[in-house]
Amino acid sequence: MTKTLAPRRAPNLARAGSSLILALAAWPALVAAQPSAPDRAARTWAATCATCHSPDQRAPAGIPPIVGRDAETIYRTLLEFKNGQRPAATVMHQHAKGYTDDELRRIANVLAATPAPR
Repeated sequence: MTKTLAPRRAPNLARAGSSLILALAAWPALVAAQPSAPDRAARTWAATCATCHSPDQRAPAGIPPIVGRDAETIYRTLLEFKNGQRPAATVMHQHAKGYTDDELRRIANVLAATPAPR
């Protein structure tokens, strides 16, 4: 016994076309609402700082809180660690050497834009 398959229906091109037009019209708003890839990367990198530099300002003794500080100050400090100008650090010089100067600036910008808890 052979089974007869129902004939396939042709796709509704008008519906597909209107869906495409709507998607293209919405694209600029969707792109504008999404953070850029570099910003997401910088936020990810900066999030690792919270392991020691607690974002709730409760870092262990000797580890300063950094969220909400001035971006330029954070950036200069990171460069000093990277360039060996702050040799007393335990691991910061190693962390800072893992990033380019531009990446360090982006990290500093994210940390500065993060509001300090009240």
